[in-house]
Amino acid sequence: MNHILVTGANGFIGRNLCKELLHRGWKVKGLIRRNSKDTLPEGVEPVEIDSIDQVSNWDEILSETDVVIHLAARSHIIKERARDPLYEYRKINVLGTECLASAAVRAGARRLIFLSSIGVNGESSRGGFFSEEDRPNPDNAYSVSKWEAEEVLHRAAQNSELETVVLRPPLVYGMDSPGNFDRLMQLIRTGLPLPFANLENRRSFIYVGNLIDVIIKCVEHPGAANQTFLVSDGQDVTVTELINMLASATGKKARLFYFPSGFLKVACRLIGKSRELDKLTQTLVINSSKIRNRLGWKAPFSIEQGIRETVRSAS
Repeated sequence: MNHILVTGANGFIGRNLCKELLHRGWKVKGLIRRNSKDTLPEGVEPVEIDSIDQVSNWDEILSETDVVIHLAARSHIIKERARDPLYEYRKINVLGTECLASAAVRAGARRLIFLSSIGVNGESSRGGFFSEEDRPNPDNAYSVSKWEAEEVLHRAAQNSELETVVLRPPLVYGMDSPGNFDRLMQLIRTGLPLPFANLENRRSFIYVGNLIDVIIKCVEHPGAANQTFLVSDGQDVTVTELINMLASATGKKARLFYFPSGFLKVACRLIGKSRELDKLTQTLVINSSKIRNRLGWKAPFSIEQGIRETVRSAS
């Protein structure tokens, strides 16, 4: 068996990961929903599934698969319409992961790598930093489901020969990155003055190229078996520093001004952007020394390089 199966292969991280795996000589199967119009990178063998939940049929898909990289998930829904969001998250992220892990055991797969979230640790590291030793403190339905999925995988590893690896990244940025990072980049490009000059909280990020390198390191390194790793670029920056780096990469000058934080919170609450503001104003710092020491991993890209590549690819 020498195939890698990537779930979520047509997503932002999945597409980039598949390309790099092919470049490094792996045979790659990419999972997509049946009848999906999305395309996969050339060279990836497409495999289809109706849905990812507790009744998914993985047996044929996992044939001749050595490693599973599980990226697919129900992610944050900006305009949530489900009556019971936690149930919907659990159906895909927890029960779907449990079903996949059971099938991987039956198929004799060697390792399953699961992309979790730093949200399992919490929304803010306050004055310190997050590490693998912290007690999980998820505070929303998505993060709760990711933590429960991690527990499912820990049990699978204890009761079988399947090796599991859990990765908890912070916000991932890079070419075609969705969400808050892309919105911030577009906002800077407008040249409008931004009321963020007093945001001195520090945050950890990870460039998609670094995350992909981490994932592949965990595919290949024996020391990754049955471990949980917090991963980041290793360079924590203030929001002001981040905006200045983005502006510099776009060839613009950051136009920042001071605005009382209390007024800013009220304004964002009125337009329904409180969560986005929290992401900017809270401290979230990661100690990623465990993976660097245990696996000898070193981020191939600095945050400055990652931001330049992100801006260049979006031009």
